[in-house]
Amino acid sequence: MDRLVLHIANKNYSSWSFRPWIAMKAAGIDFDEVLIPFDDDASNPLFREISPTGKVPALHHGTVRVWESLAIIEYVAELFPESGLWPQVRADRAVARAISMEMLSGFRALRNACPMNMRRPKGAIAVSDAVRADVARIAEIWSACTAASGGPFLFGTFTAADAMFAPVVNRLDVYDFAVDTPVATYMQALQAHPAWIEWREAALRETWIVPADEA
Repeated sequence: MDRLVLHIANKNYSSWSFRPWIAMKAAGIDFDEVLIPFDDDASNPLFREISPTGKVPALHHGTVRVWESLAIIEYVAELFPESGLWPQVRADRAVARAISMEMLSGFRALRNACPMNMRRPKGAIAVSDAVRADVARIAEIWSACTAASGGPFLFGTFTAADAMFAPVVNRLDVYDFAVDTPVATYMQALQAHPAWIEWREAALRETWIVPADEA
């Protein structure tokens, strides 16, 4: 089989790169990683050479090119059905895909106001009502899913849904949002996962600075 090659950007900032990376790492899927750092505008002209959108992440698999985080996760889940990237129970798979799509298309207020930043010292910033509403909805999702599954992850074991929400865990942590016990417990479980730790340690070693992502 051709090697899977995942093209990503800075581990400190690139939330969309983080999603398929942690999904594949947590599932034990072998792949090669190519990191192309952002320029000052949180982009890079080289991205156009690997992705038709000019953005990362992008997965190369032989002649196959897959872009967009959730599409990459779906592709590798089909390649490796034994990986458990989606829950085994059909109803759970439906919910996992629904909340993953909600993450993909929503929560723009939170994402714009509070960029992912693994190096950021913990501290709150002034946020809008729209940001607080996003956080409340995310907390509702996490609390409902972990209560139904028993945790520690959204559907018991780590799945693609956890990967899709992983950057939000960083946001709620470093911007010091007040959360209740079920949400805090879920965040702690994800931050203790070996794949999370590997990504974060690499992020902390990076020296690149993107001013636009330093909220």
